[in-house]
Amino acid sequence: MTDEPLPAEPLYDELLGLAKEAAAHAGALLRDGRPSDLTVAHTKSSAVDVVTEMDIAAEKLITGLIGEHRPDDGFLGEEGASAPGTSGVRWIIDPLDGTVNYLYGLPSWAVSIAAQQDGETVVGVVYAPLRGETYEAVRGRGARITADGEAPRPLTVREAPPLERALISTGFGYTTERRTSQAAVAAALIPQVRDIRRGGSAAIDLCDVAAGRLDGYYERGLNPWDYAAGDLIAREAGALTGGRKGIPLSTELTIAAPPGVFTPLQELLESLGAWRD
Repeated sequence: MTDEPLPAEPLYDELLGLAKEAAAHAGALLRDGRPSDLTVAHTKSSAVDVVTEMDIAAEKLITGLIGEHRPDDGFLGEEGASAPGTSGVRWIIDPLDGTVNYLYGLPSWAVSIAAQQDGETVVGVVYAPLRGETYEAVRGRGARITADGEAPRPLTVREAPPLERALISTGFGYTTERRTSQAAVAAALIPQVRDIRRGGSAAIDLCDVAAGRLDGYYERGLNPWDYAAGDLIAREAGALTGGRKGIPLSTELTIAAPPGVFTPLQELLESLGAWRD
């Protein structure tokens, strides 16, 4: 054996396979193990933003499975998994994106797993069990969707319509102050686009942009685990992603849209102050 790192392509294949396996196992745990009397374990930023027992269990499953195969990798997870690692690879995990949807029995929730190499996202997987869909991307290889019982097919963003005919999705935070500000932005935006959707899962919204089901998506207040996998999937499907003009996507603002919608949407959101509370 040699101590030299694997070439990029075999490494990406390994990371993708692990991400898909971990997402599938975690998704099955969440789908099949959801108790009818599901309760809240504790709260995060407010009483509305909840963490369930299943959420925590799913993250432990993911980190345990990956750690068995790649013990030197780092982790950043929504539910507390944090380790620097020594391999140059770090996993960014949202074990249950769309927690409130999950609590209420709504289908729009997903497992989101991304792998970074030296700080750059190279693999992204989003598994939406109740949709029966897995979205995946590898840097430079494009993005794909696999529906239950079907062969994988490429993901491609929609041809960009004029902004006034664009279907845009967004999300809202969990504190009263932020939700109030975001509602004001949405109220000003809706007369200038076809319509607005609010799905409740940033990962799925980003994948829906990739799949051509949405013309754009924006949100303030996302964390890396919310967007890491979906961002790569959207970009590999042909979308542009970013934050405020000249600034990468971040907690301040995340935008994803096909070329032709991205810039006018970004400019409009800037004028509306979508990046501030």
